[in-house]
Amino acid sequence: MTKEEIIKTVNNFLVEEFEVDAAKITPEANLRETLDLDSLDYVDLVVVIESHFGFKVVGEDFVNIHTFEDFYMYCFNKVQEKAVA
Repeated sequence: MTKEEIIKTVNNFLVEEFEVDAAKITPEANLRETLDLDSLDYVDLVVVIESHFGFKVVGEDFVNIHTFEDFYMYCFNKVQEKAVA
């Protein structure tokens, strides 16, 4: 899966599942501020990520994710790791 495919997939499920305004999803936008998710929403986000990409998400992984670009790269790297394993 290419980075572009991951970005498209992530943006689609954020718009569809979490009703995020697509215009607010930019690589440099702050993920937490833009999504405005509560703790239950984060659980839903983890479930959606795991079902779309097939890797396990660890809560500590989100500590270093600040922007959408960070989030895209996190997903991309995890998908690549899974493909190599």
